[in-house]
Amino acid sequence: MTAQTPSQAKIAVVTGAGSGIGRLSALALLDAGWAVTLVGRRRSALEESLSLSKESAGSICAADITDEATVDTLFEQVFEAHGRLDLLFNNAGIFSGSVPFEQTDASEWRRMIDVNLTGAFLCARSAFRLMKRQAPSGGRIINNGSVSAHVPRPRAAAYTASKHAITGLTKAIALEGRPFNIACGQIDIGNAATDMTAGVAAGMLQADGGVRAEPVMDASEAVRAILHMASMPLGANIPFMTVMATTMPLYGRG
Repeated sequence: MTAQTPSQAKIAVVTGAGSGIGRLSALALLDAGWAVTLVGRRRSALEESLSLSKESAGSICAADITDEATVDTLFEQVFEAHGRLDLLFNNAGIFSGSVPFEQTDASEWRRMIDVNLTGAFLCARSAFRLMKRQAPSGGRIINNGSVSAHVPRPRAAAYTASKHAITGLTKAIALEGRPFNIACGQIDIGNAATDMTAGVAAGMLQADGGVRAEPVMDASEAVRAILHMASMPLGANIPFMTVMATTMPLYGRG
């Protein structure tokens, strides 16, 4: 992994950077002058993401975030290349199809928890270790939760559980990061227009059993919120932020 780092540039890692919010956030950070390592499963998707930026301070790393050794190596490589880490946007995640709770397959449950929760834990732990030992110590971790961390959709027990757990992880990191100037916050995004949410505008199962189209917002609004969180001085933190389409049926589901 190689990167050209402008002097004084802040250093970021963005997971799930091959598409969606991860791609857009990585590009926005690059445009804002950060040196960014884009992480994802598919090298071709990461290369496509990086090709969309005119900035040179980007690098890519194809990695499985559920593999402990791979994650540890990834963050050590970032540290070797740049000498520090200022931001982790813990964005990578998956969403499985709509399945009634009693039909939820245990293997699918494990896959969802492994990627959405364990992967986020492994990346945050490695980032925390670097931020603690670097001089000066400190940094910021932003976990990508979901509005499902507050209110579930029908037939999405595994996803909902994984995102509720991210909330606990965020609070735990924020608590233990205090002595080391490590801030941790969470952004919960609702109905931003990405490939992952393509079905929302067509119609989603509601709590009353009906299927209705839901409003979506431009994904750039979520990215603006992430940039705001990332740009704050370490003496300030946004523990939790929700950004969503104004009229999406979140409050009042059911």
